[in-house]
Formats: sequence, structure tokens, C-alpha cells
Amino acid sequence: MSMTNRIGWLLAGAAVMAIPLGMAEAKGRPQVTRQATTPDARFRVLSDAEYQWRISQSAADEDSGSAGSRQLPDVGAAAQAARLARWQATARALDAIDPATLSPATRTDYMVYRGQIDALIAAQRFREYEKPLNSDTSFWGNLAGWARGSFTKESQYRDYIAMLRQMPRYYDQQIANMRAGLARGFTVPRVTLKGRDIGVAQVVDAGTSDAQPFYEPFKTMPAAMAPVTAAKLQAEAKAAIRDDVVPAHQRLLSFLRNDYIPHAQASTAAYDLPDGKAFYRAKIREYVTADMTPEQVHAIGLSEMQRIRARMDRVMKEVKFKGDFPAFLTFLRTDPRFYAKTPQELLDKAAWIAKTFDGVASDWFGHLPRSRFGIKPVPADQAPFYTSGRGGPGIYLVNTYDLPSRPLYAMPALTLHESAPGHAFQMPLAAENKTLPAFRRDSYLSAYGEGWALYCEALGEEMGFYKDPYDRFGMLSYQAWRAARLVVDTGIHAMGWSREKAQVYLHDNTALSDHEIETEVDRYIAWPGQALSYYMGQLAFQRARAKAEKALGPKFNIRAWHDAMLQLGYVPLPVIEQRTDRFIAEGGKGPYPDEE
Repeated sequence: MSMTNRIGWLLAGAAVMAIPLGMAEAKGRPQVTRQATTPDARFRVLSDAEYQWRISQSAADEDSGSAGSRQLPDVGAAAQAARLARWQATARALDAIDPATLSPATRTDYMVYRGQIDALIAAQRFREYEKPLNSDTSFWGNLAGWARGSFTKESQYRDYIAMLRQMPRYYDQQIANMRAGLARGFTVPRVTLKGRDIGVAQVVDAGTSDAQPFYEPFKTMPAAMAPVTAAKLQAEAKAAIRDDVVPAHQRLLSFLRNDYIPHAQASTAAYDLPDGKAFYRAKIREYVTADMTPEQVHAIGLSEMQRIRARMDRVMKEVKFKGDFPAFLTFLRTDPRFYAKTPQELLDKAAWIAKTFDGVASDWFGHLPRSRFGIKPVPADQAPFYTSGRGGPGIYLVNTYDLPSRPLYAMPALTLHESAPGHAFQMPLAAENKTLPAFRRDSYLSAYGEGWALYCEALGEEMGFYKDPYDRFGMLSYQAWRAARLVVDTGIHAMGWSREKAQVYLHDNTALSDHEIETEVDRYIAWPGQALSYYMGQLAFQRARAKAEKALGPKFNIRAWHDAMLQLGYVPLPVIEQRTDRFIAEGGKGPYPDEE
């Protein structure tokens, strides 16, 4: 899973239906005039203005580093109503533009953008801002991520201090929203919140000491900064932490422990939330970018699990294991040979795999991102509840907590997903593609992004990354894990599955550790629908590639097709097939002919 992007709290995906894709997607976008007399120009003026406004509404988070805004957004009830009104007005303006009158390139932009607006309206109507957290992500955790940024300029430190000063207002608004959600039974399920207040408690306990997480950027000031300036900034930070940060966290901690966590909903099902059936269907549309029922998604998951299980059984026979499938899983979960002895060993394994990809990248991709990424451990306060890894622009986080839960045979698949050619490769390529409008470069769309990253895990088999049957089984276990999400997510939220039943299903069908199964199931419970995006997205990429290979035969060029897919930015799943149809019609020609 990728880290949340800069506006991820506003937009996690877009639900749209297919509109035909034209033959000149990245070419010929109009120069917008003040009059905006053409349909293309009217659309561009509308979408550009709204998107710039949308960005202004976002908070700093773990991906924004030192580039965040001075202002924490207004998340109060009046501001939320204003956002709904703005997006409803935008939808009405979009209704007045007939997509058939747009150029082929702008028609695709319209399709993507309309999906974003529809998803944002749905989120406001269901008042999702009253639930600004899930089992491993929260508004306070996102701001804590900003404290781990690297600052080099005085202006960046002043932006950061300004953010610290606004915490009391921002946290009080978030608490008020959460109280409103609590009053109507719209909360994160109680069972997923156990221990999730640890990060808040650490801020309170640290006070104004150097152990304070929000003081971290001030411990080592830039060598080029004048000592008097550095000392002044450090003093201002200490004052802001004493007067604003710690009191805000004290109020939040009291609220979480005394009100929110004890009275959060007992049920784990989205169907049991207010207007829960409509809410969960909206989340399916958002994360699958198609209008499907829970039953349809569930059936796909069961079918895919059966197919993957057959391959897993063949690997078990290949290694001549004497025992049944449950015994093989127990062997994989307990044999010391499969586990790192130190956190550094796990990090080193991830680094080796990532660097190995660098050596073959040009064999599989014609156009490579300029951006590079680093590998770091997941912060200690998040690690007990965090995923096994998470990647994004410039970073691949590896969870070194509880090493007996982090099998080495899973590291190739995890690394290909989270680093390159997955998230830390695809996301920079999207951001660097200036031929696309910003809302296609920057607004993360889970079905596309997670689908691509999961496709990369399977691609690792062709690239030769699974050196022995155990590595290959690790990849298949990860494939089963994502296919199982289709079964488990719909089971929990629409079919009456208990938390325990979901855990047993993953335990019996994957090689995931029990700790990871617990944290993963809690994530699905707290974040309805998101888990569906991975496997449904991968299926879209695999179907499109198979179609191109069959149609083009020996003319099929894997580098060109990968480039065509990654040039899209973030798009709904139907666009993947539409772009592939164009790829076939053009004889397999990639978007970067000089690099084929």
C-alpha cells in the first residue's frame, strides 16, 4: 500500500464509468483563454480552478515533508458544508459540458476528473470527515510525519512553527467532528482502536524535552544557518510545543481515552453504520472504479483464491514437503531460516532487492523516473500497527517491528510492490509527467496505483526475482492475500463475517504471520473498501496486457506497453483497457519512441 498523498485525506480514489478514449491522449490540449469559449477551454478553466482550491484545503502529511502549507485547513462544520457546496456546483458545471464535444485528450481528463468530484461529493454527503482516522492512519499521525521531514531553509522552519501554533484550533475542530460522528454511531470500530493512542501519549509525555517528536527537525540545524538564527528558531519551537502542541495533544488524548475509544461502535461492519449499505456501495465504486455489488466482488475473490491455491500446492510438492497445506504454512511461519535476526538484516535484504531491480530496469521499462528513493524503518510509534512496508515518492518504509512476523521469502514481492517498479517508481513517473493536468499527476487513485504495484509483484516472476520455490511461494502468498481481501472485506462489511472469521480465512489461505493478519484485518475493518482496489486493479492490468500480446503477437514490446500504462498518471480501470486498445491500433508503438 502507498503512503497517503498530499491531498489523500480529501481523495482516495474516483468512481467512474467508461467513456471512449481517443487517439491523442497526451497531445493537443488547448491553450486556455480568458473567454473559455470552447468546451475544452471551459473544462480546463473549471478543473484548474477547483483543483488549485482543493489543494489549498489539504493538510500537511507524511508525504509532504518540508513542502507543506503554513496553514492547517479549516475542518469545521461550516467549512465542510462549503466544500460540499463547491463540489456540487462543480458537478453541475460538468453536467453542462457534453463529453462528446471535447477533444479526445480532454475527454479522458473529463472522465478522470468527474470521478474525483463524484467521490468527493459522496465523502461529504456521508460526512466521512467525522471519522478522520483508521487503524493505522490518523490526522495527528500525518502531522507527526511532517516532523520527520528534512528542513534546510529558515522559511521551512518558520512554516513548520506556524503549523505547530495552529494545532489547538485544528485538533479542537477534529475532536468536534469526531464527537458528532460518535453521537450518530459513525466511528471507527472499537476493536481496531486498541493502543492507537500511543503516538498522542508520546507527544504528551515528552513535553518540551528533546525527546519530543515535534522538536525533531530542530535537533540538528543546517550548518550554513547563522547560530543566532538557529537558536531563535529553536526557542520559538520550544515555546510553540509548550503552549500549543502539548496542550492540543493532552485534550486529544483525554478525548480518545475517555470518550471516543470506549464508545466507538462495537460492530465491525460498514453495513451497520448510518446508511451503511449505501455507504459501502459508494466505497466499492470509489476503490474499484466500477459499480459492483459486494456479492460480485466476493465471488471474484473466491474464484481467484482457488486458482492461486492450486499454484501454491504445486510449490509445496516441488520442495517435497511431507505434510498437508496447514503444516506447510506452520513450517514457513516458524522455521528460523526464513527470518532476519536483526532489523538491519531486513533492511539490507530490501536494499539488495531494490538495487537488483536497478540492474534490469531498462530491460522492462523504456522511460525511467528521475526521482530516487531511500529505505527507512517504520517509525517506532507506528510500527506495531503498521503494514509490513509502505512506499511512495522518495521513500520505502520497511517494518522491522516483530521480526518473526517479517519472513524473508516475502521481501522480494514486498519490495517490488512498495519500491521499484511499484509505488516509488510509478508515483514519481506520474508526478514528472507534465503533459498531464495536475489532478491526474497528484491525486492518488487506489485502483490504479495499488493495481499497478500488485501487478509488479507478479511481474517479478518474469524478471527472475524469485530465486527459489520459497520466494515464489512468498509471491503467491501475497497474491492470495490480496485476492483474499476481496473475500474478507466484503465478508466483514456486507455478509456478517466476524473479525475472527476473517483472521482464520487469511491464516488458512496465506503464509502471513498471525501478527500481520491481525493488523491487516483491523485495517480492512477500519477502512471499508480500500482493500478491494489491489486485486481488481491487478486484474485490469493483466487482462489489458494479455489482450495486447494476443493482438500484436511478435510485435508486442513489453517496454513500450509498460511505458504506455505508466504515462497515464492516475486513471480509472476502464482507461487501462482503452489505452491498450490504442496501443494495439498503433501497432504496439510506445509513447516514447526514442526509448524503445
